[in-house]
Amino acid sequence: MSGFVEKPEPIQVPGLVHLHTGKVRELYQNEAGDLVMVASDRISAFDWVLPTEIPDKGRVLTQLSLWWFEQLVDLIPNHVLSTELPAGAPADWEGRTLVCKSLQMVPVECVARGYLTGSGLVEYNESRTVCGLALPEGLVDGSELPAPIFTPATKAAVGEHDENVSYEEVARQVGADTAARLRQATLAVYSRGRDIARERGIILADTKFEFGFDGDALVLADEVLTADSSRFWPADEWQPGRAQPSYDKQYVRDWLTSAESGWDRKSEQPPPALPQQVVDATRAKYVEAYERLTGTSWS
Repeated sequence: MSGFVEKPEPIQVPGLVHLHTGKVRELYQNEAGDLVMVASDRISAFDWVLPTEIPDKGRVLTQLSLWWFEQLVDLIPNHVLSTELPAGAPADWEGRTLVCKSLQMVPVECVARGYLTGSGLVEYNESRTVCGLALPEGLVDGSELPAPIFTPATKAAVGEHDENVSYEEVARQVGADTAARLRQATLAVYSRGRDIARERGIILADTKFEFGFDGDALVLADEVLTADSSRFWPADEWQPGRAQPSYDKQYVRDWLTSAESGWDRKSEQPPPALPQQVVDATRAKYVEAYERLTGTSWS
């Protein structure tokens, strides 16, 4: 069992139709047919949306995505139409709201990996492959791969886990041409992001993207290269062979699996509320990633 510990009631705004409550975002449609995405301060871990929010998290993710979209605009178009707050929307939506094109979304999580960790490491240790791609012997947790790889996954509903799939399975589901375009775009965007992050002392270990079609045009959607969708590691602390310090929600995961939390991940009980020190430290990680990448102060 997993999902929301406490599922929120969406805010009703005149002129907007609420479409979906995701792990982090609320999705609406305006009268023009555009999508209105609102990034909450919710945080998820182990397929649970936790009962404790991280202050400013939604704004940090939204503003970082906007910064990355600008860095990538020559590579691929994105779905952002406006950051203007819809009429009648609550003041708290400021800075966390995007008005976006309505796209025909591709039902694939497009994952790029430049380093071995996470579910990729688990598969590698079993078969020396990741999503069916053969990798060299001798790699360990945190090893840089010979070249970035495209390791797609199926998109899961809230409370369910994305499943890694082979490139061949993606081609079967969406067609060979679309699969090839997804792979090319994913690796191009990852490579640009990796190089920019490296200049700022950050390793982009892996990341996931979502794409949709606007007619025949492939468009980058949702969030991009944030600490929710990516693993960021401080380059000066990188040491293969162990878990790496990170700028993502690993701090939350570590606390949830510690004796202090008292939570058994394998049980059907929902995870507990986060203590204030974990909330503060997690917020600081998100803000630090934003500031190091963009070169601007959050406050």
